[in-house]
Amino acid sequence: MSIEKARAFFREQGIEGRVQEFDVSSATVELAAEAVGVEPARIAKTLSFKRDEGCVLIVAAGDAKIDNRKFKDTFDMKASMLPAESVESLVGHAVGGVCPFGRNAGVPVYIDRSVQRFDSVYPAVGSSNSAIELSIDELYSLSDASGWVDVCKLPETQR
Repeated sequence: MSIEKARAFFREQGIEGRVQEFDVSSATVELAAEAVGVEPARIAKTLSFKRDEGCVLIVAAGDAKIDNRKFKDTFDMKASMLPAESVESLVGHAVGGVCPFGRNAGVPVYIDRSVQRFDSVYPAVGSSNSAIELSIDELYSLSDASGWVDVCKLPETQR
């Protein structure tokens, strides 16, 4: 189970006790925000995109949307989400629980600047009913991120 992989990762970091599991689904930004009790923007969603040699993960704020032009300019490829049936085998976590922790080896992670508006965010922990609060620095370092990117757009009210 992928939550066990993510929990094992956090156990190694000495922070497994911060992992939250819910009796309700947190598989979408809205459901996760309700389960955690924060605004949806503070949910750090992990999006998986196809690459020739596998996939790439982008962690973004819950209210951010991929900007296709920025994505293509940054990665020199079209922003094409992985088909749901390929996510678990390529990433190591199923849809609804995709996160950058305990992922399959060789899957690069980039953090979108949209999360930098917050002191902390809540990414999933490998299942559709889990989350962990992390500071932005923790998110970046624990994700073993390959870098910061600016590939999203925010709602008009957030600009």
